[in-house]
Amino acid sequence: MSAAAAVPSVPTPSIAELADGLKRAGHVFLQGAAMQPLLQAERALDDWPAFVAAWDGMPLDTYMADGGRYRRRLYAVYQADARGIERAAHQPHFQGLEYNPLNGNVARWFEPIAEAIGSGATMHAVLGFCHRLFGSLAPAVNRWHVEVHQFRIEAAAGEAGKPTPEGVHRDGVDYVLVLLVRRHNIASGTTTIHTPAGDDLGSFTLTQPFDATLVDDHRVYHGVTPVEPIDPQQPAFRDVLVVTFRAA
Repeated sequence: MSAAAAVPSVPTPSIAELADGLKRAGHVFLQGAAMQPLLQAERALDDWPAFVAAWDGMPLDTYMADGGRYRRRLYAVYQADARGIERAAHQPHFQGLEYNPLNGNVARWFEPIAEAIGSGATMHAVLGFCHRLFGSLAPAVNRWHVEVHQFRIEAAAGEAGKPTPEGVHRDGVDYVLVLLVRRHNIASGTTTIHTPAGDDLGSFTLTQPFDATLVDDHRVYHGVTPVEPIDPQQPAFRDVLVVTFRAA
C-alpha cells in the first residue's frame, strides 16, 4: 500500500479530540483511514514503501527469556522539545521487572533503526504527530525521551507469535503509540485494554496499515493476543512501530 493509495472515508479527529479521548478513557483506537491523514498533515509520506520494506530482514531479538525466536526488532532513541525532534546516541533499552517480568532488569542492546528510515519522512511524521498530541496533554513537559521500536512478530505451524510475551502490562512511560505497518497471513493479534485492577476496558484488532492504538500508560494496561498463521505453509507476521514518550 502506498501513502497515496485510496482509503475509505472515515472522519479524521483533531488533535484536541484525540487528547479528549485519552483523557476520558486512557486509550484510543484509530482506524488507518483516520490515522493516515493525521500523519500526512505532519509531512508527506513519500518514503512509505521503503518504510514498510524496512521490516524485512530485521535481526532476531536474542534477549527473549522464554527462549522464543518469534520476534525481530530494531530500536532508536530521540529527544523532542520546543526546537524539534532529534535522534539521540544509540543506547540500550531498559525496563524494570515491575514493567517487564519476562525480560526486565537487563540492558538490551538492539541493532539500530537504519539512518535512512529513522530520519525519513514517515518516521518524522509519526514522531511529529506524537509530539503534538502528547505535548498537548502534558504542556508542562519541556523535553521528552522518545523510544522507537520496529517489531516483527512471526508465527509458524505449531508456534504462535507473541506480540506481548510479558502479558498484559504497562511500559513504564507516559504515552504509547502502536502503529500497524503490515500484517500477513495471520489470525488474531487482538489488542486488549485493562484497568490497573485487571478489569476489561475494550478490545480491537489492528488489521489495516496505519491502524493505531494510543495509550496513556499511567492509566491503563494493554496486551496483544498471540498470532497464528492462517496458511502454515506460508510466511506469517505482524509488523508494528511502537513509539513511547516519557518526560525527560
